[in-house]
Amino acid sequence: MEAVLALAIGTLTASGLWLLFRPRTFQVVLGLCLLSYAVNLFIVAAGRLRTDAPPIVGKVAVDPAQYVDPVPQALVLTAIVISFATTALLLVVLLASRGLTGTDHVDGEEDDQ
Repeated sequence: MEAVLALAIGTLTASGLWLLFRPRTFQVVLGLCLLSYAVNLFIVAAGRLRTDAPPIVGKVAVDPAQYVDPVPQALVLTAIVISFATTALLLVVLLASRGLTGTDHVDGEEDDQ
């Protein structure tokens, strides 16, 4: 399971970085989204991977290794909401910039090929 998760994080990071260096702004926005997904997966993986384990420890004195840490899950949930709002704002700015300049290149000018 850890190898699959590490491969998914690496693939999302590499794809996000590749899209981040593209000349069009929509590809840059998609690259930022993929990078945020990779960071979210990394934070969840840092909170220990366990299936069928309750996230909260009760008042009973038990071994804490049998429970999942709820803090990374709460952080990722907050990051997903912030990422969604930031992506929506970037897309609105992208559409406004495209309407004003007539191009969606990052530097504002098209390459002659």
